[in-house]
Amino acid sequence: MRLRLLRIAEAASLQQQASKGGESNRFWGEPRYNRHMSLRVAFLSLAITLPLLAQNVALKVDATDAPRRIVHVQMNIPAKPGPVTLLYPKWIPGEHGPTGPIENLVGLQVTSSGQTLRWSRDNVNLYAFHIDVPTGSTSLHVTFDVISPPDTGGFSSSASATSELAVLNWNQYVLYVEGATPDTTMYRANVIVPANWKWGTALPIDRESGNEIDFKPASLTTLIDSPISTGRHYRTFDLGTDDGIAHFLHLAGDSDESIQPPEQMVTEYRNLVKEAGSLFGSRHYRDYHFLVTLSDHVANFGLEHHESSDDRVKERTLIEAAGRTTEAAMLPHEFVHSWNGKYRRPSGLLAGPNDGGYDTPMKGDLLWVYEGLTQYLGEILSARSGLWSAEEYRDHLAAVAAQMDSRSGRAWRPLGDTAVFAQVLYDTGWDYQDYRRNTDFYPEGSLIWLEVDAMIRKLSHGVKSLDDFCRSFHGGPGGAPAIKPYTLDDVVAALNAIQPYDWKAYFKDRLESVSPHAPLGGVERSGWKLAYTAEPSTWTKAAGEYYKTTDVSYSLGFLVDEDGIIQDVKYDGPARKAGVTPAVKLIAVNGREFKPAVLHEAIKAAATKPDPIELLVKNGEFYAVHRIDYHQGERYPHLVRVESEPDLLSQMTASQSR
Repeated sequence: MRLRLLRIAEAASLQQQASKGGESNRFWGEPRYNRHMSLRVAFLSLAITLPLLAQNVALKVDATDAPRRIVHVQMNIPAKPGPVTLLYPKWIPGEHGPTGPIENLVGLQVTSSGQTLRWSRDNVNLYAFHIDVPTGSTSLHVTFDVISPPDTGGFSSSASATSELAVLNWNQYVLYVEGATPDTTMYRANVIVPANWKWGTALPIDRESGNEIDFKPASLTTLIDSPISTGRHYRTFDLGTDDGIAHFLHLAGDSDESIQPPEQMVTEYRNLVKEAGSLFGSRHYRDYHFLVTLSDHVANFGLEHHESSDDRVKERTLIEAAGRTTEAAMLPHEFVHSWNGKYRRPSGLLAGPNDGGYDTPMKGDLLWVYEGLTQYLGEILSARSGLWSAEEYRDHLAAVAAQMDSRSGRAWRPLGDTAVFAQVLYDTGWDYQDYRRNTDFYPEGSLIWLEVDAMIRKLSHGVKSLDDFCRSFHGGPGGAPAIKPYTLDDVVAALNAIQPYDWKAYFKDRLESVSPHAPLGGVERSGWKLAYTAEPSTWTKAAGEYYKTTDVSYSLGFLVDEDGIIQDVKYDGPARKAGVTPAVKLIAVNGREFKPAVLHEAIKAAATKPDPIELLVKNGEFYAVHRIDYHQGERYPHLVRVESEPDLLSQMTASQSR
């Protein structure tokens, strides 16, 4: 999963080939099912002794009301008489937390042989429903509806539909039998989308008739791992094949204009496919689908799946330069997760192999590998594929380095705790992030892996790099999706096989220690250093334009949005010392109504005048003036070349396939 930057801020063919851009109206999947089940084969005997054999569950999802934010579900579950418990998925892979939207499941009814059955919710596990199956019954018929919230915050459980499009995540539309294993519980799914809407998915298809799709039988694991995007305004681009494995870019937008990316950008996504293949050396999917949603009215995030990704950005992201720059690394990040996160996965993040479901809590202590390494590789691939220029990559890296280096929360919370505590931190607000520390295992994890890459290159005298680790650790034979779990010891052993070093001690220091400064060794070993100037970088300008924010974090010490809401303050910065807090509204600067230009001009003027900068803020019903005694001018992060060191960053970001 990829958050908004810094947060404070089955083989395939195309049914119809369009005349330009490799575009198609929809995707047809061909059957290929040899799912790798070695991880859970020991549990097969359990599956066949369950009182309720849910091996051929019929699932029908009617999404014709998705534009009205409601989806209708019917299930037929094979049953035997006696007590049974049905579970709603709680811990969702990739979201690293108990985010199954049980609060949005409504209208639940259970019948059998025409008889309505009573159900009762467990008073401890609120995701569990207890039912007594009557004598003579052979199945349960279950119906319920799922509401898509109107708000845009959060992840897949949040806003997922507008009048023009929808993203359907199967975990929201299924119940499963307690004790059944996800890999062996088979679902035959059917979906009806709104009339005249197109769609895309990685889930293998059986047949299609109009707006109704029947899918091949799939395990619960595969089903939940294969979302559908659908919409009125929809385009599909063929991104090419590698060893017969096809790749597709599906765009669902709130308007026809939103799904018209520059042809050069489509070419860069084709480059991404090639660069990822070169990096890892094999592919662990049957085909791959980028499901991109372009809307200002759905949640903004990226979520990984083994054979696809659920990527949601603002409506005009692909057609405006600021959006293309700011969100360039989202698709590469989620694509990397097919190898690092889905194929190679920390053992603590497996979805309940011992009790067979999505109700087992996950352990996030290795998220700095799962997400941090993915962040680093996604950023590197963005540059290698051309989605970012080398300069844009460096600008982004400078922004990350500066934010992590100035975190006040470094004094009390080690990085490792942000990973362990991730399931809580994902839901925190923007206020006091600097002091609290948020999901810093993403950006600071990226800095750590940059340093590892630089160290390998230096220690091996340029013979080896982190690319070699990726091919060794994430490579293998490829083919159908598989899961190969790992521990920290596995990561350390794999690194030592590439370049011997005390990697365990290195990681321990970076994860368990508190330090006033971020691990910038990767930047410095790569021939660059963090510096500040009075001019914002191209990255800073693009991010400010895209997110509609003004970032004066490294001068006055706060971030403010276009409405004047101060999102966060630097805990040790000038603004907070003057009494400014997050979540207040900035009304005026030096007596003049707040506008970004007015704020910038005040900072520049204060560099040559002794007078403090006056901010008029509104806190609830109360107004106050805060005087900030700051006179150092504007400050923005950049990377500056250190000529005495080799430029490893340029080597890291250079194309490996073109």
